[in-house]
Amino acid sequence: MTKKIIIGLFALLLAAIGLAKTIGPGMVERGQNKIAAHDPFPISQDAQTLHDSLFIGDLHTDSLLWGRDILARSDRGHVDVSRLQDGNAALIVFPAVTFVPSGINYEENEATGDIIKWLMMMQWRPIDTWTGIFARGMHHADTFKKFANRAPDELMLVQSRADLETLIERRASGDKIVGGILAFEGAQVFEGDVGNIDTLFAAGHRIMELVHFFDNELGGSLHGTSGEGLTEFGRAAVARIDELGAIIDVAHSSEAMVRDVLDMNMGPLVVSHTGMKGACDTPRNIPDDLMKRIADGGGLIGIGFWDAAVCDITPAGIVRSLRYAIDLLGVDHVALGSDWDGGTTVQVDASELPALTQAMMDAGFSEHEIRAVMGANMQRFLLENLP
Repeated sequence: MTKKIIIGLFALLLAAIGLAKTIGPGMVERGQNKIAAHDPFPISQDAQTLHDSLFIGDLHTDSLLWGRDILARSDRGHVDVSRLQDGNAALIVFPAVTFVPSGINYEENEATGDIIKWLMMMQWRPIDTWTGIFARGMHHADTFKKFANRAPDELMLVQSRADLETLIERRASGDKIVGGILAFEGAQVFEGDVGNIDTLFAAGHRIMELVHFFDNELGGSLHGTSGEGLTEFGRAAVARIDELGAIIDVAHSSEAMVRDVLDMNMGPLVVSHTGMKGACDTPRNIPDDLMKRIADGGGLIGIGFWDAAVCDITPAGIVRSLRYAIDLLGVDHVALGSDWDGGTTVQVDASELPALTQAMMDAGFSEHEIRAVMGANMQRFLLENLP
């Protein structure tokens, strides 16, 4: 083979790699994060006026997974900072998705395959994230910080009560800045080492979800194979999370794990993105009695926007699940947990949040209930539980 041919083949290879990096992530995301077709949502002047006065928060948004610049307005996915500002969102939890098994489903998954590896490679993330789960969690924190440093007037990292108080003051003064809280989806990111909890906390992670779609070293997933509760390592990890002052998230946890965590009498728990079993009976939602125990312990439940959580993804459908949750758990324990950009199809993206305010008004919610669910509960909970 001549030198010219070798050089030509190498050039073609580089071009193919560049094309894959440019086109591939967008193609993948467009197939995963969809917005269901709908007519424009009519918003009354009263609803818009109320909406504009709200402090709005969301407990679970996976936007940093997709290799997209969230500071730039995008025509794919559900969230970017511009659309959050359009929807008057103030505070968003951004979890790191560090491992997703092949054949993912809501019934039963093994920790086999590694879909995230291919995303990391396609997006040309740092080489240690191609195989390292802990590295992915650390890179997630670094990615958000770089965005916040690039646009400090649009995005800020919230790690403490003092940070949140600053965000609240800036929003009250008319500033449209969006606060972000770092989290992760599944404690497989610890890689079996309690010491990694401290490192992740130091990097800024403040909400720690114990499991994702499969069983891990801490115990059983709602969608795993064992159904078990906390392991010995899981108990040690939960205790360390509590000692550090981070918030424990039991979304995706098996029923046995939820009970075990509740029995350890840690601080108030979060279920960051879920539905209510009594309103939408799917394998994604844990029984109402466990939700009630979480709420009775001062916890916060984030109601999602996708079909497996609420069964009906229209604004009216989401509001029906919110109503059910308020009636069962009490108004102080219900929040938004959209699962935007989580491989979901939604009808309400970040720019369309006024449609929820309108739907709640149409359903007879009081102003207090609307303010509480849309973000006041999340604000209060975090002011009480952040370090």
